[in-house]
Amino acid sequence: MISLPENPRLSSLVSLLGSSTALWLISVLKGDASIVDSFWSLGFVLQAFLYNSNPATAAGLDIRKQIVLLFSSLWGARLSGYITWRNHGAGEDYRYQAMRKRWGDKFWFVSLLQTFYLQAFLNWIIGQPLLESQQSNGSDDKLNGFDALGCLLWVTGFFFEAVGDFQLAKFKSDPANKGKLLTTGLWKLTRHPNYFGNSCMWWGFYSFSVAAGNWKTIYSPILMTFLLLKVSGVALLEKGLSKSKPQFQEYIASTPSFIPSLRKLFS
Repeated sequence: MISLPENPRLSSLVSLLGSSTALWLISVLKGDASIVDSFWSLGFVLQAFLYNSNPATAAGLDIRKQIVLLFSSLWGARLSGYITWRNHGAGEDYRYQAMRKRWGDKFWFVSLLQTFYLQAFLNWIIGQPLLESQQSNGSDDKLNGFDALGCLLWVTGFFFEAVGDFQLAKFKSDPANKGKLLTTGLWKLTRHPNYFGNSCMWWGFYSFSVAAGNWKTIYSPILMTFLLLKVSGVALLEKGLSKSKPQFQEYIASTPSFIPSLRKLFS
């Protein structure tokens, strides 16, 4: 039986790298690296459970620990399930097809380092509030204002991400909408309600960390928001939409990219 290190951070990193290696082997056999996308959010669920059961969090406030475990599990399972459902039967994502074409016979090794292990490392860094929020600063014996803020941010974020994904999936399922843009519902308030919601939830997890007296993990929500805005989210998606949908420029001019417009809520 394999024994994990007692250090919670090291244990988490080893587990993420190990599961990513297994997932990579499956992707090589399937010839499809897209399966890594479904594991992104589940990696945070894995971390939350590992931290929850580690002796380092034994003195943490139990109710806060259970809230963090519940919220991370709900978010991770929903997002993973949605991505898996959305990608079913669609073939390998164009990003990995481009990598496969670029690297040729070396893709199998490059994908392990550049895709699976990089994702595991980012997952580990961003997931640190899941540890800090479950530890104790030695003085907190009840929930506080930052816990309330964390709940508010997480619930708001979960609503925007889940409802935004649902509205988009419903819109795309109608053949009459082919080639059109979704500009109603939450998509009227922001061009990316799902990405905004994702970011909002991670500021919520950071608030739980602050509630436990651990404020240093502010890099986590900042990094997640940066990735959503500049790397794998908004920037990447809008680059493609600007080319494929001429009406997207009008949408850009009338609708905020990220933070919802409260003014448009009542217009």
